[in-house]
Amino acid sequence: MLKIKNLNKTYGTRKVLNNLSLNIDSGEIYGLLGANGAGKTTTINIICNLLQADSGYITLNNQPISEYTKPLIGIAPQENLLYKTLSCTENLNFFANIYGLDSSQRQEQIIETLQAVNLLDRAKSPVETLSGGMQRRLNIAVALVHKPKLVILDEPTTGLDIEAKYEIWDLIKNLKNQGLTILLTTHLLDEAERLCNHIGILKNGQILAQGTLQNLRKIIPAQEIVIINTKAEKQAILLAKKHGFTHRYYGSDLAFFLPESLELKEIIDIFADITIDSISRQPVRLEHIYLEITQNIPSTIN
Repeated sequence: MLKIKNLNKTYGTRKVLNNLSLNIDSGEIYGLLGANGAGKTTTINIICNLLQADSGYITLNNQPISEYTKPLIGIAPQENLLYKTLSCTENLNFFANIYGLDSSQRQEQIIETLQAVNLLDRAKSPVETLSGGMQRRLNIAVALVHKPKLVILDEPTTGLDIEAKYEIWDLIKNLKNQGLTILLTTHLLDEAERLCNHIGILKNGQILAQGTLQNLRKIIPAQEIVIINTKAEKQAILLAKKHGFTHRYYGSDLAFFLPESLELKEIIDIFADITIDSISRQPVRLEHIYLEITQNIPSTIN
């Protein structure tokens, strides 16, 4: 569906994209993860033909990106593109008209799109009367109203409460189940874990790693991660090293990569020579993978 190969973009002396390459298959959700300034917005602007790359190429549905591919793309930016005093129907009618739909097409698509985002009962409600979650769903509806092949969702749940976030997640899953191809940019790693078929980790304009979550987990040499709270951290690290455990600091948390899962008693026995205040165990998660790739945290004792 979407193929990006060796994309480069420089602003002055600052290289924003550095040989960025990725493929998104039809009907999948691809999560593009990266901190602010990593290059996500620049990539989106080039895909939408709003910005020209210095080199590299993009094809969408086997066509080079151009004015002709713009109708194939729908985008829901992080900031809602909504007119607050207009109703849901009036907002969608405005954007459908921009996309070139005639009056009969607009009427049909508005109803279908409002149904898709579960807002048909609020069709005549002004946007300013909607909750934050409803407004975000309507913002996604704007991206869907012209029936695009690819939808770009830029940080779709930022600033929402937990209930609204789950509503957006369910909506995204339903869109994917209907066969829509989705490029999702997010800094919420649990969002990417739950929704994405493939994940790309972006830093300094370069994809450092990409693949399924299952494949990305192989980057961490562990079956599980154990976090230990102790005042004797250096001794804990030395004891763990004797058993082949790699250590990492996640903030102030001291964590160890266990090559194989152990019983809790076995873990306690390994650290029997020091006083431990608490032990917690957790599976390898995307946050661990992300930090391992982007920070390359050293494992030596300071």
